[in-house]
Amino acid sequence: MEITRQIIVFDAADMDAESAFWASLLGGTVDPADPDDAEDDWRTVRVDGLARLAVQLAPNHQQPDWPDGTPQQIHLDLHVPDIRAAHEEAIAAGARLLRAAPDLDARDGFQVYADPAGHPFCLCWD
Repeated sequence: MEITRQIIVFDAADMDAESAFWASLLGGTVDPADPDDAEDDWRTVRVDGLARLAVQLAPNHQQPDWPDGTPQQIHLDLHVPDIRAAHEEAIAAGARLLRAAPDLDARDGFQVYADPAGHPFCLCWD
């Protein structure tokens, strides 16, 4: 099988907030909405000019209640060289901290966050 493109798609009730969050966190941009698209139900986030992920309109999307509620739908592990700086950037972009690491000075670890639509993701270091 030949795969010509790989992209992760997040469902969200608010496409603009979700796509702006991921563009901010990943240092990318959001493709503008197509004024001729009557459905207007998709946003593409580009990083270095390449489509890295997308957000699809899901008006009835319900946030997962990690870790004990509705099942986790997907999560990303983002490895960073400086967890403290990455934490500040994620919070400034609109993330919520779900689980803090016990020791930010440990050789390796992770913290769990949620994006604006409630999708969990981890900032990891090693």
